[in-house]
Amino acid sequence: MASSICKRIPINPSPTTTTTSRLPSSTRISLRPFHLVRQSNAPRSTAAIRCSIRRPEYIPNHIPDPKYVRIFDTTLRDGEQSPGATMTTKEKLDIARQLARLGVDIIEAGFPASSDADFEGVKLIAREVGNADSDHVPVICGLARCNKRDIDRAWEAVKEAKKPRIHTFIATSEIHMEFKLKMSRQQVVEKATSMVAYARSLGCNDVEFSPEDAGRSDREFLYQILGEVIKAGATTLNIPDTVGYTLPTEFGQLIADLKANTPGIENVIISTHCQNDLGLSTANTLSGAHAGARQLEVTINGIGERAGNASLEEVVMALKCRGEQVLDGLYTGINTQHIVMASKMVEEYSGLRIQPHKAIVGANAFAHESGIHQDGMLKNKNTYEIISPEDIGLLRSNESGIVLGKLSGRHALKAKMLELGYDIDGKGLDDLFARFKGVAGNKKIITDDDLIALVSDEVFQPVVIWKVEDVQVTCGSLGLSTATVKLIDADGAEYISCSVGTGPVDAAYKAVDLVVKVPVRLLEYSMNAVTEGIDAIATTRVLIRAEDSVTATHAMTGETVNRAFSGTGAAMDIVISSVRAYVGALNKLIGFNIRLETEDSGETKVLNACK
Repeated sequence: MASSICKRIPINPSPTTTTTSRLPSSTRISLRPFHLVRQSNAPRSTAAIRCSIRRPEYIPNHIPDPKYVRIFDTTLRDGEQSPGATMTTKEKLDIARQLARLGVDIIEAGFPASSDADFEGVKLIAREVGNADSDHVPVICGLARCNKRDIDRAWEAVKEAKKPRIHTFIATSEIHMEFKLKMSRQQVVEKATSMVAYARSLGCNDVEFSPEDAGRSDREFLYQILGEVIKAGATTLNIPDTVGYTLPTEFGQLIADLKANTPGIENVIISTHCQNDLGLSTANTLSGAHAGARQLEVTINGIGERAGNASLEEVVMALKCRGEQVLDGLYTGINTQHIVMASKMVEEYSGLRIQPHKAIVGANAFAHESGIHQDGMLKNKNTYEIISPEDIGLLRSNESGIVLGKLSGRHALKAKMLELGYDIDGKGLDDLFARFKGVAGNKKIITDDDLIALVSDEVFQPVVIWKVEDVQVTCGSLGLSTATVKLIDADGAEYISCSVGTGPVDAAYKAVDLVVKVPVRLLEYSMNAVTEGIDAIATTRVLIRAEDSVTATHAMTGETVNRAFSGTGAAMDIVISSVRAYVGALNKLIGFNIRLETEDSGETKVLNACK
C-alpha cells in the first residue's frame, strides 16, 4: 500500500514552533476537510490519488476559497536565467504544456522584451497553452520592467491567451534605488503607479506588481508604494525576497505586516517570490503562505539565478503533506502525479542536473540503504517515508516485475518507462527502442539508470540539424590522436571529416567543427558513469557559447548577457557519448539562430509591406 502518513497521522505542533500566535487574528483560518479519492478500478501499483476539491473560479484579484493557494511557475523566466539553461522555443512549449498538465495556475512564460526569441516563445505559449481545449487553462504571464516598451512588448506577447497577465516590477530597497536606479522614493512610486495604470489601459485586467528586494525594503515605504499601485489597478502584489536574505520568521512577519497595514490590500492577492541564497526559499515561501499569501512563485527543481528559487515540488508536497495539520488547511490545484515528468523534462531541457539528495525528486529521495531503515520499510513503509513515490508519479523500481533484456519488446520497454515516470509514445518510443536494442546486445543487465540515460539522449534532444552517424578514433601514447566523424544533415546528406587532436575527444570535436563550421567555445565538459562496472553507459554534458554570441537582456539588471547552450549524450563508448553531447549543444545553438533569422526576415517583410 502506498505510504500516506502525512494524510493519516495527526501531529500536534508544539506551541513553541508555530508562528500563529504572532500573526493577526484575521490571518488565522479554521481547518477545512481534505478528501482523497483512490480509483478503485486501478491496479494497486498505479492507483491515482486525487483531491476531490474543485479548483476555484479564476478571478484576478480574488480567490473565492480563502484556503486555496495559487501556484505561479516561473521556470521559463527566472529558471532560464540560470547559466547554461537556455532552452529552445520548442522546449519551452513542451515544458509549458507539462506545467498545464501539472495544474499550475499561472505560467510566467518569459521576459518578452529580453530578445526576439523570448518574445516569440511567450507568444507561442500564450497562443497554444493559453487557449488549450481542456478543463484547466492556466494564466499566461509576461514579465516587464516599469517602462512602456517592456509593457507593450509583454502585452503583445500574452494578449492572445484566454487569461493574460502582465507582471511589472521596480526595486524598492534603499541600496537598489540609490546605486542601481538612481531614483528617489517619490520617483519610484510615480514610475510604479504610472506603469501599472498604463498596463491596465492596454486592456489587461490582470496586472501583477513586484517591489524588487522587498525583503530589504523599508516597511513604511512598502505600505505606501503598494497602496498606490493598488489604486492604479494592480490585482496581485508579489513580495520578493530577491537576494534570499530573510529568515522564515522575518518573511512571515513581513507578509503579515503588509496585510495589516497596506491600504486596499484586501482587494488584491498577496504573492511570494523567495530566492534560495541561504537555503531558505521553501521555508520562507511556506511561512508567507501561513501569514496570508495566496500565490506562491516557484520553479521546477528550484532552478533560477544564483542558488535558485523555491522549488515547486517541495512547496506543493509540503502543503499536501502538512497543510491540513499545521497550515490552516491550505491546498493547491496541483496534480502531483505529474511532478516527476515535469522534473525530468526541465532537467533534460535545461541541462541542469538534480543533486541525488534533492528533496522529492532526487535519485535518493526514496532510496533506503541503511539496514535499520530497510528493515522498517519491509515491515511498514510509513516508518521511513512520509510521502509515497506514487504520489508524485514515480513507481518503485521493479514493482512491476519487468526485467528488460535483449529479447524484450516495445510494450515491455514502454511499461518500464512509465514505471520510471516517462510517458513516451510514437516516434520517441521507436527511437528509444532502437537505442535500447543496441545497448542490450552488448550489456547483460539493463538497469533503470541505463534507461534514464538513453531516454535523455534520445527523446529530450533539440530539433535535429546534425545527426551523429559514425565515429572512429585512434589514440594512445605513440602519436597524435586521430578521429573520423560522419554526420548527417537534416536533408539526409552525409559529411565525413578527419582531424587530429591532443586526445580522442579533442580530435573528434575538431572533426565535427570542420563539418558544422560554427565557431564555438567549450565552457564546460563533464562525464559520469551511469552505473558501476566496466560496461557502464557514459553520460556527457557540455556547455558551449558561440564566438558570435547570442545575447539577451537580463530581467533584473538590464545588462546584455551572452547565452550558453548545453548538450547531453549517452553511449557505452565515451568518445561517442562526448560527440553526441557536443552535436546536441550545436543543434540547440544553430536552431536558436535559425529561428532568430526567420523572425528577423519576417519582420523585414512586414516593414517593407508597410512602406
